[in-house]
Amino acid sequence: MNNMNQMMKQVKKMQEQMLKAQEELGEKVIEGTSGGGVVTVEVSGHKKVLSITIKPEAVDPDDVEMLQDLVLTAVNDALSKADELANNDMGKFTGGMKIPGLF
Repeated sequence: MNNMNQMMKQVKKMQEQMLKAQEELGEKVIEGTSGGGVVTVEVSGHKKVLSITIKPEAVDPDDVEMLQDLVLTAVNDALSKADELANNDMGKFTGGMKIPGLF
């Protein structure tokens, strides 16, 4: 019985650490870019888009599709980096296992 109580304490401690890590992840800002930096997107560690910056040289009224592609690429770059950060930060607790709904 004592071993079970000890194990439950360890599980509770790990849960608290995971919650703290998830909160800290949400406070981190990840940057994605495209076009050599003419489009920059910032997202939180929880994959919420925080800002999009477009330099004037990226705006060509005759080629709106290029700008759309640059924005899309920068957003996907930032989200990919956010996924990588989450996997690295939370992987400490899951041993590299991907647990659905956890992050």
